[in-house]
Amino acid sequence: MNTNFINLTTENLPAEHLCCIIRSKKPHPGVEAKRQWLSDRLKEGHVFRKLNEKAVVFIEYAPLETAWVPITGYNYYYIYCLWVTGAHKGNGYGRLLMEYCIADAKAKGKSGICMLGSKKQKAWLSDQAFAKKFGFEVVDTTDSGYDLLALSFDGTTPQFTKSAKAQTIENKILTIYYDHQCPYTYQTIETIKKYCESTNTPSAFIQVDTLQKAKTLPCVFNNWAIFYKGNIETVNLADLNTIKRILNK
Repeated sequence: MNTNFINLTTENLPAEHLCCIIRSKKPHPGVEAKRQWLSDRLKEGHVFRKLNEKAVVFIEYAPLETAWVPITGYNYYYIYCLWVTGAHKGNGYGRLLMEYCIADAKAKGKSGICMLGSKKQKAWLSDQAFAKKFGFEVVDTTDSGYDLLALSFDGTTPQFTKSAKAQTIENKILTIYYDHQCPYTYQTIETIKKYCESTNTPSAFIQVDTLQKAKTLPCVFNNWAIFYKGNIETVNLADLNTIKRILNK
């Protein structure tokens, strides 16, 4: 078991792979978009820690004050992603990454750590059952079934913003909010745009490109959110089959 982990920095970012999509030669537009996004976030205290080999074994978190999510709280970390896939599952890597985050939070005097969850586990959200083994508890909820999980060190808790709990928008057409925190977003958006154009499907694609936009979103968000007929559908990254299902409701 390789226990050699590294953290991305502004210095090593250009040369390191970003785990989810590993390319050694041909550049990937989604990876490069995320690399650019990270280049600014790292200066804000964002942490991307990964196993030092070609593998999807990593954790990504940031100070809640500068995390691109509609969640408020003081002195917390927010976990965007914690993933271990393939042959590396079952070897304790997830535990090591979570323990690192907790130790880092305590060393920096944080009040706690939080992450997005749901009443029913969603494919593109980190495993909330795993987080609960470390003491994470549900501290806020939305009517659409999403939870805010927190591990509090001092009794304080974060919460969803009022706008995030709205979960509705005036626009009735297919509407997708996205940012480039996830390397899969770039190509997914392009695929859905082409489909909507070819089928004359009215649609709106709204890039969340500032912290202010992220903090005032009308829904829960972890880099992606889909609305249709004014209602939130999912915060999961979607393939075309999912989009077709939503449009045919």
